[in-house]
Amino acid sequence: MLNIKVGSSQLQDAFEAGKAAAGAMAGAKFAFVYSSVNYDQAALVKGVKAAVPGIAVAGNTSFTGVVTQEGFVGGDHFVGIMSMDGDVTVGVAGSAKGNAEAVGKSVAEAAMKNAGKTCPPDFFYMVASPGEEESYLKGITQVIGRVPFFGGSAADADISGKWKLFADEMVTGDGVAVAFFYTGGKFANKYTGAYGESKKSGVITKVNGKRCLMEIDGVPAIKKYAEWSGKDAEKLKGGNLLVETICNPLGVKDRLGDLIAIRHPMFGNDDLSMNIGSDLSENTAVIYMEGSVDKLIKSNSETLQALKEKLPNAKGYYLVHCGGRRAGIGDRMEEAVAEIKKTAGDVPFLCQFTFGEYGFEKDGNNTCGGLMLSFTAFGD
Repeated sequence: MLNIKVGSSQLQDAFEAGKAAAGAMAGAKFAFVYSSVNYDQAALVKGVKAAVPGIAVAGNTSFTGVVTQEGFVGGDHFVGIMSMDGDVTVGVAGSAKGNAEAVGKSVAEAAMKNAGKTCPPDFFYMVASPGEEESYLKGITQVIGRVPFFGGSAADADISGKWKLFADEMVTGDGVAVAFFYTGGKFANKYTGAYGESKKSGVITKVNGKRCLMEIDGVPAIKKYAEWSGKDAEKLKGGNLLVETICNPLGVKDRLGDLIAIRHPMFGNDDLSMNIGSDLSENTAVIYMEGSVDKLIKSNSETLQALKEKLPNAKGYYLVHCGGRRAGIGDRMEEAVAEIKKTAGDVPFLCQFTFGEYGFEKDGNNTCGGLMLSFTAFGD
């Protein structure tokens, strides 16, 4: 049997907040922890471990808050925790940044060792700092092969780079952490952008590095986006681009057509190129996606309902919700919270807000994206 509990706190003292949020989780083996950037994260983790001796911990700072069955928990100080015990063994490991693929390989090896295992897990969780998520994943895959994964990138309150991620005592603003799960229990993930696919698409003809989109169909990227959207190209420069594209981002379709991974334009450069929140590749198609704030809100219940159909009678839901979507929803967030609570029913859940989301589709590769939902269910 798998036992899942969720707790939260808004105490200002980091140690006491961690201790309070984990206070009813005695005997748990592992906990996801998501918190405010205003905490001392090391002290927060110590508080969790003081409440539950021997527990393994992984998590990160979350954009503006978390959501539990009690509702939205946010403000200057907040922490949300989901714990697991019962039929599960979890190996946790993390590392500060180095060569991303090499670091991914080393944390995978360490996670197996920490779980007391020599074989790949049944599924795994990853958190990374925004920037090299795909490269960390490549290194992990070199060790364990194609194993389903889920998770999201660390976030802060204002995109200023104050985010932190942690794995037990390790806390860093730039690196990666994983949790490897070995269990006889069931697992399901629903990974989607929940946007509509328009007929507007083009070929990526020039990329600078991995994440700067220079040209689509030989046309400067912002100019092409302006044509598709009807927006003024000049008003898409700088940080305006991030906000202006939340409801109409770009997407790249997987080779089977089962998944469109969203690519969120983050910053518009003076040369009309775009900095993108995920990796891109030349000679692949990019699609202009369609959505609205109403759709961003409703997609929470629709995605969670699809997850419930994949795994009925779940014992807990772990929900990764893009921070950009959260910003786009704005002061209507309570509507989204109500959608989640109604659909989850009596099943405990924890939702965090990230700057990158990870998930998979059956018969496809593990994928990193932005402006997405990665909703996961755990069961017996």
